[in-house]
Amino acid sequence: MTSSSTLAVPETRPVPRHVAIIMDGNGRWATRRHLPRTAGHAKGVQAVRRVVEACGRRGVEYLTLFAFSSENWRRPVDEVSLLMRLFVQALEREVDKLQEQGVRLHVVGDLSAFEPRLQELIAQAQARTAANDRLHLCVAANYGGRWDILQATRAMLAARPELAAHPERIDEAALAPHLSMAWAPEPDLFIRTGGEQRISNFLIWQLAYTELYFTDRYWPDFGDEEIAAAFEWYRSRERRFGRTSAQLAAGTAAGA
Repeated sequence: MTSSSTLAVPETRPVPRHVAIIMDGNGRWATRRHLPRTAGHAKGVQAVRRVVEACGRRGVEYLTLFAFSSENWRRPVDEVSLLMRLFVQALEREVDKLQEQGVRLHVVGDLSAFEPRLQELIAQAQARTAANDRLHLCVAANYGGRWDILQATRAMLAARPELAAHPERIDEAALAPHLSMAWAPEPDLFIRTGGEQRISNFLIWQLAYTELYFTDRYWPDFGDEEIAAAFEWYRSRERRFGRTSAQLAAGTAAGA
């Protein structure tokens, strides 16, 4: 289990170790071009390829993409059906490339809602790439931050039932190992495309000290240049984790 940023100060680097992205704006990208919203989702798959490659080249170790939220089931039936088909097609077509690039695939979320064929493809893709460690690509599908905390709480109490009678013993160390991404460090940089400025129930626990970057660029137009701009902004941030600027300056001077 990786350290919590509220309990320990994590190492900071010029390049974020973990990047989390809400890939927003596919439908609006299509609408502005007088295309069906589904065309934007199809185009968005190409942006995923570009961003995976761009992050891999820059030395990012973990990349988490919010592909389908637990609230996205509220969208029109035909749009949801297309998203499921695109997920299946991506797993069928892209796993060879991930394997060649040394990318390990993780899929987190409540996968029980997906059809058996999709669940099977997810399991096969994760197993096939399990030995890779150049980049961990995590796809959040049927995922919600509140769901994550609730399922972690249930799992914690199932593993340690005595905590129900002694809630004062519950702390971060007890709960955190049961979160769906307990194997990954907390994100250093969060990116949301499409102009919206909210986290939309994404990684609520994990984003406690993450730098939040919002851009008006729609996801289908996002690529290497946009990643470079986000990383440049990230390098300008002063990551204090509860400390003062003077403490950071003193620490830098002491290490010089």
